[in-house]
Amino acid sequence: MSQMRFFALQELANRQPIDIKNPSNKLSDYYGIHVFDRKKMQEYLPKEAFKAVTNAIEKGTPISRSMADLIANGMKSWAKSFNVTHYTHWFQPLTDGTAEKHDGFIEFSDDGDVIERFSGKLLIQQEPDASSFPNGGIRNTFEARGYTAWDVSSPAFVVDTTLCIPTIFISYTGEALDYKTPLLKALAAVDKAATEVCQLFDKNITRVYANLGWEQEYFLVDSALFNARPDLCLTGRTLMGHSSAKDQQLDDHYFGSIPPRVTGFMKELELECHKLGIPVKTRHNEVAPNQFELAPIFEDVNLANDHNQLVMDLMKRIAQKHNFNVLLHEKPFKGVNGSGKHNNWSLCTDTGINLFAPGKSPKGNMLFLTFIVNVLMMVYKNQDLLRASIVSAGNSHRLGANEAPPAILSIFLGRHLSHMLDELGAEDLTAEEKKALKLGIGRIPEILLDNTDRNRTSPFAFTGNRFEFRAAGSSSNCAAAMIAINAAMAHQLNAFKAQVDKLINEGIGRDEAIFNVLKETIIASKAIRFEGDGYSDDWKTEAAKRGLTNINQVPEALMKYNDPQAREVLLGEKIFNENELTSRIEVELEKYTKKIQIESRVLGDLAINHIVPIAVAYQNRLLENLRGLKEIFTEEEYAEMSQDRKDLVREISHRVTAIKILVREMTEARKVANHLESQEEKAFSYEKNVSPYLESIRDHIDHLEMEIDDEIWPLPKYRELLFSK
Repeated sequence: MSQMRFFALQELANRQPIDIKNPSNKLSDYYGIHVFDRKKMQEYLPKEAFKAVTNAIEKGTPISRSMADLIANGMKSWAKSFNVTHYTHWFQPLTDGTAEKHDGFIEFSDDGDVIERFSGKLLIQQEPDASSFPNGGIRNTFEARGYTAWDVSSPAFVVDTTLCIPTIFISYTGEALDYKTPLLKALAAVDKAATEVCQLFDKNITRVYANLGWEQEYFLVDSALFNARPDLCLTGRTLMGHSSAKDQQLDDHYFGSIPPRVTGFMKELELECHKLGIPVKTRHNEVAPNQFELAPIFEDVNLANDHNQLVMDLMKRIAQKHNFNVLLHEKPFKGVNGSGKHNNWSLCTDTGINLFAPGKSPKGNMLFLTFIVNVLMMVYKNQDLLRASIVSAGNSHRLGANEAPPAILSIFLGRHLSHMLDELGAEDLTAEEKKALKLGIGRIPEILLDNTDRNRTSPFAFTGNRFEFRAAGSSSNCAAAMIAINAAMAHQLNAFKAQVDKLINEGIGRDEAIFNVLKETIIASKAIRFEGDGYSDDWKTEAAKRGLTNINQVPEALMKYNDPQAREVLLGEKIFNENELTSRIEVELEKYTKKIQIESRVLGDLAINHIVPIAVAYQNRLLENLRGLKEIFTEEEYAEMSQDRKDLVREISHRVTAIKILVREMTEARKVANHLESQEEKAFSYEKNVSPYLESIRDHIDHLEMEIDDEIWPLPKYRELLFSK
């Protein structure tokens, strides 16, 4: 056994759970203590400053410089109660994480003394380097200036000894360089559009909020084993590894008892989440060995997204304290389920109505049906945009596999609700049929309560009072999907309202106008509804007949951001300008290219410098054994006893030669791709000419793993990675 693997397993054998104790048995005693929420604001801010903040949050009114100074001073006073020494503008650049630059409160006074100061100017704006973050060509390296600006709607919080202020991140020229800026625009767009549609039914509705409940799946691997796998360290996934004899076949891990060490990690994670006001509620074992899930209570999309970014960061830091490493890659292990991040999305009014939940009257149910039908049309018209929002190098290994929804977008509504829509869309209803239909609409709550099941194969499933977008990857920023969904929904609702208004202006009654447009929309969007098995080959054939797209290549899927329909949504709703949209596509293509490039280089290094030498050493051992046999036995006996070893020597020789040839070819393909001019050309070249080598080389290595003596294999195997607690 290699020294690295030996010591990793030895270290693992000595692991003990870390006991975590809550600061109080009462959750309410410490929930949100590290958040500068409204309760803290009321305590630490003067009345006029508190009013300025609440008006900014609720009405979008600007905060004056004098008020900003008062707010900053109160925020600093609160933070100092936790021995905070620094502050940072916490933002979400176009990377796989968050960013922060810490500044101390230290300043010199006019007379030269050292003082602690935090002004309104520092609260509202900061200047990080904009050129070193992905920007898709918006900023050159020599044009470094960028700005972070305070997002008032997301409360400040304390992590360790730093006051963190959620912000947007924009270039010197005002273009968005982050996820939060377009997300806020998309949320404002859907608020406006949904409110106008709601007022067709109820004039008391003045705002509509988008809510999000994410479900975070992840793997835990012992740190010693993780550090002994360079591919895990550098790419987040295993680029080689034969499947374990037992993995998830028996489904015995799913919802099983949680191992003590993992429980210790989960307890501390939940404790720190609750201190930061993150309402995590559910934890459980997922399907694959050493795979788990964490889920919170629903929140406003912007805040929920901030919290998910915080959780992913907390997971990584807390896991290390428990001698684990968190794997957020969508497919860290071949042959077992990968990890997603289901986005549960809903729209709610300021009057307390969930627009995806049936009402208490036929009128309320017509409002419900109006939004359900518009979701159908939104997904049908924007299937390529929604897919583009969730594709990535990591998620490409998961989508379409038997644990994840396919790359074909469809919506599951449930048989009874779908049947009702078919009746609504039926041609030439008689007066009696219309009357029966109205009675049926009144029974929607009963129908949903008794008869709506779930379809885990559906990428966009209605689950009773929300839609679950199941295709998003576990490492992704929820904002990418939420920007697409909310912007597309805003665009669809605006189109629906325009159609209704046109009919009303032509003299048709409001209710009949709404009914007529709903009927047209139901008929037009019928192809997107599917109640069956989304994993089946029959569905692929059926989807093609329906005209639904099925794009499996990441670069091709990303280029759909530039299709007319996507541009109509993203530019038309002013989520992006032309430069910003172009830059997003460039960033995503470059991100994909670099990830495949890194995987290719890591696999080439491991294959040539780790696997091939071990294979040759074992081959030499076999040859020595054959020489010994030949010396002792007769030719006839030797021929009989040595055939299996000769075959193995031949097999190893064949695979070693194949690996060396494939690595050399892969390296050359990479060089060719690297010299291409545009990011689009590079991404397509890496997809077509480099990526296939990863699987070919892996196949040879995985066969060698089964043929070479376990004692000398250099890397921890799947049975060790997946079943070590």
